[in-house]
Amino acid sequence: MTLTVNEIFHSIQGESTFAGRPCVFVRLTGCDLRCVWCDTAYAYHEGAPLSVGEILAAVARYDCPLVEVTGGEPLLQAGTPLLLTALVERGYEVLLETGGHCDIAGVDPRVIRIVDLKCPDSGMCGRNRWANLASLTASDEVKCVLASRADYEWAREQVRRHDLAGKARAVLFSTVSGRLDPRQLAEWLLADRLPVRMQLQLHKYIWPRQQRGV
Repeated sequence: MTLTVNEIFHSIQGESTFAGRPCVFVRLTGCDLRCVWCDTAYAYHEGAPLSVGEILAAVARYDCPLVEVTGGEPLLQAGTPLLLTALVERGYEVLLETGGHCDIAGVDPRVIRIVDLKCPDSGMCGRNRWANLASLTASDEVKCVLASRADYEWAREQVRRHDLAGKARAVLFSTVSGRLDPRQLAEWLLADRLPVRMQLQLHKYIWPRQQRGV
């Protein structure tokens, strides 16, 4: 089985409840979403074919127990579930970051799925696969990236309507860099007492001028 891989690199996990931990990232090529604030557009098309075995060998060289498969949109590639299971079978703690519009039900249940819920300002809200919310487990995480007060109010409503905090390990709210002040988001969360976790993209503070491989 071959997948198209954009990059494999060792960095500090910048988001999710795993933020701050060293992690090997396997970034797969291809995405059929076009979020207006996307910061990895280079993964839309750039990449090279690698077998699952070659990917596993590249990951092993970093001797790191945490691995994230990301994109692009990793679930667009038919071989992704096989890769995820192969990583789990080799003893890695495995994260999958997905845009939330592809079916997550077929992913190995030992994988921690970090599922985006696209807010209106992303331009991709209409692509959310709402059926994925029924597939969430207590080990999964839901992420909302916010660019405005309208995004916040929309996301707040989804948290309450779908009881996301009761279904997932964590609900993550973060801001679009340069579009929404993190302090403003913090104040809204405190005022509403939402059962969510605010996060910043830690890697962008560590390497603010580096555009890829972080």
